[in-house]
Amino acid sequence: MSSLLPAPVRRLAAWCIVFLLVTGVAAVLVWLIIVFKTAVTPVLLALLGTALLGPLHQRLVRMGLHRSLSAALTSLVIVAVMGGATYIVVAALIDTGDQILLSLRRVGQDLATHFGAAGTSLEDLAKNAKGLLSRFGSTAASGVITGLSVVGEMIATAVLALLLIFFFLRDSHRAADTLRSLAPRETGDMLEAMGRRAYEAVEGFMRGTTFIALIDAIAITAGLLVLQVPGAVGLGALVFVGAYIPYLGAVISGAVAVLVAFADRGWVIGLWALGVVLAVQVLEGHVLQPMIQSRTVQMHPAVVMLAITAGASVAGILGMLLAVPLTAAAFGVISELRSRYAADPAPGPVGPA
Repeated sequence: MSSLLPAPVRRLAAWCIVFLLVTGVAAVLVWLIIVFKTAVTPVLLALLGTALLGPLHQRLVRMGLHRSLSAALTSLVIVAVMGGATYIVVAALIDTGDQILLSLRRVGQDLATHFGAAGTSLEDLAKNAKGLLSRFGSTAASGVITGLSVVGEMIATAVLALLLIFFFLRDSHRAADTLRSLAPRETGDMLEAMGRRAYEAVEGFMRGTTFIALIDAIAITAGLLVLQVPGAVGLGALVFVGAYIPYLGAVISGAVAVLVAFADRGWVIGLWALGVVLAVQVLEGHVLQPMIQSRTVQMHPAVVMLAITAGASVAGILGMLLAVPLTAAAFGVISELRSRYAADPAPGPVGPA
């Protein structure tokens, strides 16, 4: 049958079969991740934490500390940094949350004034919130219980991820041997190279994103403080957290800051706040990202947005946070395979034609 088909059709059929096989394997992997997300999520978070603070662990080891002690100290650093950052963010949002909500409510009032029925839904929701809560008290109670269970699950996930970070850091020198033991002897080198390339991509993404998020948060917070926008510290905290979701997070957090400035300080200060946010975003997109992440896997913005959308559809906000580093790891693996199996150009004829 294959001899009856022309060569281009046979090649097309072969590529279609390969595409279907790859798609099927990817769909099964996604299904397994969803089914076992309780176990997969701490592992992925631990890998991100290990990629971010691995250099600190290696430096402590080079200073002469035992690997277990170095991993424990690094884990304590993670607890201190994450705990302190969480406290600062939560305290800032609590202190300035009322001001931010009041400013956003003023935005709703302005929309209702200028656009009529198109903006009245925000005011209606604010006025009827108390009646809705009293009418649906049982639903609210069940929501509180669900929220407590979610908080408990998040705490358990964080504790498990922290323990995994300790073990990953302590036994990181055995990762290459573990990969080789999982592969046949002739493919050990390739699997190790793929693992290293994927880890380097995630490591570069985490370091670069953290540094860029810190610069964005400091710059926007300073600009909002100069403009005397209420809740500047809380808005800067939102910018820092949102920076871990490329493009989309920066747009949302920056839009909130601009809306607060417009509502509380007027159009002139609002336009200045918009200029500050746009200037920081231009600096990030054209200077910081090319300079800081130039050694990592570069992805087109369209690929990043598709990855974020797919991650949100699979695992919500957590999927949005994990989608880009996982995509960077996949691009690293693809780059390694392409460098190994790139076909050499066919040699031309020797001598005159």
